[in-house]
Amino acid sequence: MKPEILTWLEDIDRSIVEIYEFLPHKRDFFLFQNDLKTKKAVERNIEIIGEALNRILKEDPNIQITDSRKIVDTRNRIIHGYDSVSADILWLIISKPLPILHQEVRELLK
Repeated sequence: MKPEILTWLEDIDRSIVEIYEFLPHKRDFFLFQNDLKTKKAVERNIEIIGEALNRILKEDPNIQITDSRKIVDTRNRIIHGYDSVSADILWLIISKPLPILHQEVRELLK
C-alpha cells in the first residue's frame, strides 16, 4: 500500500476517534443536539474523513471500504449544503456507518 494511502487512513482513524471523544459520555442524542461545539467538531471530522477517502479513491479506486462513494458524497453535502445538515443526520452517521468504517480502516492499517 502506498505511504500516502496509509497516511490518509490514519487521518480517517484519528478523526473517528476524535468524534467519539467529543460525544457526550451517555451517547445521548438530546445532549448532542443542543451542543453546538460538538456538532461543529463532528461535522469537521466528517469532512476530513470524506476528503481523505476521496484522495484514497483517486489513488486506489478498488480499496475495500463499504459505501466509500457515499462517504465522500456526505463530505460534499456538509461542505456545499452546510445549511441542510441537521443533528439527526450527523447522529445517524455516528450511529450506523461510522463504526463499520472504523473497523474497516483499522483492518487496512494492520
